[in-house]
Amino acid sequence: MSLSVGIVGLPNVGKSTLFNALTKNAVPAENYPFCTIDPAVGIVAVPDGRLQTLSQISNSEEVLPAVVEFVDIAGLVKGASSGEGLGNKFLANIRETDMIAQVVRVFEDDDVHHVSGAIDPFADIEVINLELVMADLETVNKRLGNVVRDARSGDKDAVIEKEALEKLSPHLEAGNLANQLELTDDEVAAIKGLHLLTMKPFLYVCNRKSGVLNLDEQNDERWQELLEYFEKTNSQYVMVDAGVEHELKDLEEDEKTEFRREYGSQDSGVDSLIRACYNRLGLMSYFTTGEKETRAWTVKIGSTGPEAGAAIHTDFKDKYIRAQVVTFDDLVETGSLKVAREEGKLRTEGKEYIVQDGDVIEFMHS
Repeated sequence: MSLSVGIVGLPNVGKSTLFNALTKNAVPAENYPFCTIDPAVGIVAVPDGRLQTLSQISNSEEVLPAVVEFVDIAGLVKGASSGEGLGNKFLANIRETDMIAQVVRVFEDDDVHHVSGAIDPFADIEVINLELVMADLETVNKRLGNVVRDARSGDKDAVIEKEALEKLSPHLEAGNLANQLELTDDEVAAIKGLHLLTMKPFLYVCNRKSGVLNLDEQNDERWQELLEYFEKTNSQYVMVDAGVEHELKDLEEDEKTEFRREYGSQDSGVDSLIRACYNRLGLMSYFTTGEKETRAWTVKIGSTGPEAGAAIHTDFKDKYIRAQVVTFDDLVETGSLKVAREEGKLRTEGKEYIVQDGDVIEFMHS
């Protein structure tokens, strides 16, 4: 399952530094044939300690994690929606991603110039989001002009699409993201083909910097304004020190932990970001394990057995018969699939089974 996250931000907010820190965690592209091979794309492992545990139980030769593609989108400038700077290329690259990770600078440092001359994270968000909204407004109004005739003729799909577009146009005109508008499932399906930029899930990445003034540490009014925006729009955010993560990218994990302690950061902001993107997209992992490999497979939360099987091979969805399932915790407790089976922890599940995060599965198919 190909998952792509576009990293966007104004110049000098730490976007490329973050991308470089992320791609240190990159995995070989040849193991994931759906992934793009491009210098601006990093194929990054989703941190999951359960993989190593399963690998030890099965004595696996190889461990293959779930992955997310991160795309370093060209820097945005004011006026991108009307073609300023790399505007058109910028917008086209975002359109190809599944979600947007927007890097926002929350530190003051005279040595790092800000494009607007002042540190104001909420204003930065407004600049970027307005460009995305304006691009979507143009798309919506253009499509609305084309769909009116079909709707008049009574075409049911066209009527639903027209109603959705008529809701979206004033919503976007007011400067709001499309994903903040309540639409019915049918309306969402009707406009899916437009690939609206602001319909994508957003995650805000608040970039701090060690050794300088950070707005969150000072409880600065600009930080309070940012938090109010996140709460009002029900937005998710993570805290990252991209500079620290970039400096630590070549160290071993135990060394990273020691250095983070010195910097006053206990967690890997990069790992938190990767997991947050995975969760924001409504995804989870199930596992297959054996002597050859232990592997995490990415599926949407709520997937049935056949749908989960399709992650391995599309034929599994139609040819699914049943699956042997054991929870990660039960497998760890019993120590092997053999003992799990003997103790009744290994279950047989049919086509209606809803796969759970951490399930260890062997599929039976025709």
